[in-house]
Amino acid sequence: MKIAIVSGELLKKAIADRPFRAGNDIEWAWVDQVSALEQHRDAGLYIDLDFTMDKDRIGQLSQFLPAPVMVNSVVHTLREIDRPFIRINAWPGCLERSIHELAATDKKAAAAIAVLYGELGWLYRFVPDIPGMISGRVLATIINEAYYTLQEEISSRSEIDTAMKLGTNYPFGPFEWSERIGLQNIYHLLCVLNEKDSRYAPARELIKVLRKD
Repeated sequence: MKIAIVSGELLKKAIADRPFRAGNDIEWAWVDQVSALEQHRDAGLYIDLDFTMDKDRIGQLSQFLPAPVMVNSVVHTLREIDRPFIRINAWPGCLERSIHELAATDKKAAAAIAVLYGELGWLYRFVPDIPGMISGRVLATIINEAYYTLQEEISSRSEIDTAMKLGTNYPFGPFEWSERIGLQNIYHLLCVLNEKDSRYAPARELIKVLRKD
């Protein structure tokens, strides 16, 4: 089976380093632009880890349907994308987890992914097609609360990171997570969630840091 993937170096490493079930003849086709997927019309799965909510990009990916097409879309839902794609949470640090977080609203796409993940020997969990999925919402909330704590001058960035790692056994502290994921990505998700729930209102300190950058 050939898997064609659009990816930068960071996320490429996260996938390439992941072991898959022995005995399977897997061919990985790595490209750095979505247009280059055209060279791999025989792929059994297409993955766009650099996905952006762009009409032209969605159109380019749509031409590979009904083959399963997976996109790294943590914030934007399939309802917004309006295609029978599969969403994956591919924020940095999430692809390395033992279980991939996916969302699919099309039954045929979900069934195809079940077969492909079975062949690879990878684990996955389907979650609701909502902004942030599950872990994205959790991480954004934790990071936002860390910025509220910093804003109130309760502790320093390094102390908050250390406390969270020691107290919860998280691999990274909230500020370390924000650097890996990208604070702009966190802010974008918080803004979307805040439209329906004020508990997700971005901290002033978070916005301040973004403006400095």
